[in-house]
Amino acid sequence: SNIAKMFISRACVLSKTTSNLNQIRFYCASPKAFEYIKTELVGEKKNVALITLNRPKALNALCDGLMKEISQALDTYGQDDTVGAFVITGSEKAFAAGADIKEMQGNTYAKCITKNFLSDWTAIARAQKPIIAAVNGYALGGGCEFAMMCDIIYAGEKARFGQPEIALGTIPGAGGTQRTTRVMGKSKAMEMCLTGNMITAEEAERSGLVSKVYPADKVVAEAIKTAEKICTFSPLIVQLCKEAVNTSYETTLNEGLKFERRTFHATFSTKDRLEGMSAFVEKRPPNFTSE
Repeated sequence: SNIAKMFISRACVLSKTTSNLNQIRFYCASPKAFEYIKTELVGEKKNVALITLNRPKALNALCDGLMKEISQALDTYGQDDTVGAFVITGSEKAFAAGADIKEMQGNTYAKCITKNFLSDWTAIARAQKPIIAAVNGYALGGGCEFAMMCDIIYAGEKARFGQPEIALGTIPGAGGTQRTTRVMGKSKAMEMCLTGNMITAEEAERSGLVSKVYPADKVVAEAIKTAEKICTFSPLIVQLCKEAVNTSYETTLNEGLKFERRTFHATFSTKDRLEGMSAFVEKRPPNFTSE
């Protein structure tokens, strides 16, 4: 089927293709040389880490090497106090068309268990700093799951989301059956996972999967703007707030409310809470120190 063909990728290759989004970026040195991704610090204060998936000939299929590099980049920038947030994007044609099917074709159940298959993928969901996915083109299978692991999703007008694993004789394995249900509800999740049908950016926004939809050539710039705004606040409090929202996925409403209230109380032990309230009362900009 067309879905399956789109989902199947070739072996990992090194691309020399340059992005057509350079005009909105501010460059600096990457933490290391990568094969399957590009990393840059962007924004006026160079405090947003932009990670670009860079396997254009394979529609950014998520091979093992690419996912390991994502994990390494998140870890490197995660330890950099000058970086406050991430933006992850692909190309205008594909955010990521899925996992690398040729790479996993020969897997067995025993290998999946003993090698802890897909374990590198959890680095996205575990990251303490906020991650915004800027999605253009196809976000299918693992690509859709990748986007859902991020904290905010912005989509280009022509973006398409889907979970076509059913056409390959398997099911989603990195959150496709779980996060879609929590975000979009059982009926929509069942339809996506059981038919393999794609949904448009507009449908994704209506369903709550996507926060906002922009023209394709604006989505990365808008994601960077949002990341820059997040970076103006206390990094400490931003991480506590992200943890509180994520906790809502894992607990009952009552337990979540307790966690939120205790975390709110805990902010009163921080210098940044005192600084933020003092600045408000004194009608001046706050000077947060992440303490």
